[in-house]
Amino acid sequence: MKKLVIIGANDFQNRLILKAKQLGYETHAFAWEEGAVGKENADYFYPVSIVEKEEILEKCREIQPAGICSIASDLAAITVNFVAEGLGLPCNPTKYTDIQTNKYKMREALRAAGIDCPRFVLTGETIDKALLKDFSFPVIVKPTDRSGSRCIMKLDSLDGLEEAVQNACAVSFEKKAIVEEFIEGDEYSMETITQNGIHHYLATTKKFTTGAPHFIETGHRQPSDLSEQMNEKAKRIIVEALDALHLENSAGHSEFKVDASGNIRIIEIGARMGGDCIGSDLVYLSTGNDFVKMVIDVAVGQTISIKESAKKEAEIRFLFDKKDIEQMEAYTRENPDRIVRISDIDYDNFGKTVDSSTRLGYYILKS
Repeated sequence: MKKLVIIGANDFQNRLILKAKQLGYETHAFAWEEGAVGKENADYFYPVSIVEKEEILEKCREIQPAGICSIASDLAAITVNFVAEGLGLPCNPTKYTDIQTNKYKMREALRAAGIDCPRFVLTGETIDKALLKDFSFPVIVKPTDRSGSRCIMKLDSLDGLEEAVQNACAVSFEKKAIVEEFIEGDEYSMETITQNGIHHYLATTKKFTTGAPHFIETGHRQPSDLSEQMNEKAKRIIVEALDALHLENSAGHSEFKVDASGNIRIIEIGARMGGDCIGSDLVYLSTGNDFVKMVIDVAVGQTISIKESAKKEAEIRFLFDKKDIEQMEAYTRENPDRIVRISDIDYDNFGKTVDSSTRLGYYILKS
């Protein structure tokens, strides 16, 4: 039986574990034990932090897996590439890890490739306001190396800048923040899979957020409302960006906005599947393509298979308060056939939602 190593065992990675077992793989999962819902489903579980990449590599030399993979986590992707490269397995080369996972270095790489970017600067906990003298407000402050809307802040002036920078640096692994001009427009993401340097389009997602100041995502819908012409324009720009970031073997999740003039402006790109069940659920429900299986196929070097989109509708809605839960319950009663899955509800986080990780739960709908 072929073995597959999975980095992480949270709710997202559990979808990957279940798919791997369905495909006949012996699964080996590495993660902290706390919150590791995939522990019970994995054939073998190792209580090792996903950042302990050298330790995981040594254990994988014993396991001798056919592939290493993860979904929906920048942090896990770093270890995936490190371990896979150490074993000679398909991955994104580790020499490009920084530009694929660090927002500042990603912006530098995109700008160097001639891709339109807003003005941006790197800062530590103490910021020199003179760096922003040529900036147009509003601006966005965020950690250079975190995801999930952690410590994102929109500012309309210099007021509150120091506090926003300090908060972003506090959650950053490298204790750095990026300050950049705010991009106006409707927000989308493009879901792709890359194998041997060839990028394949899967879907475009319309994204909904709480808006300023923190932009916590409230839901996602596929297909998006972009016209075919605008979607093709976005595809061309995203492919250029994926090339600039040297994606070779991985999923891709490219977030962008379309402004009032029809310009495509890239927010950031993840060299991994999109979180929030975008890749693990919505792509399959809306297109009929099994994105999770593709991630596994790429990891083990098996040629992926993509079919023409089924062009159905799929949506995820997130829960923030009691009103959202009541709306979900009413919708479920009225439209039971549309409900795909309802998550557990984290009642401990009532009134405490500050980013994506502290939302109360979600429900997924199909057409």
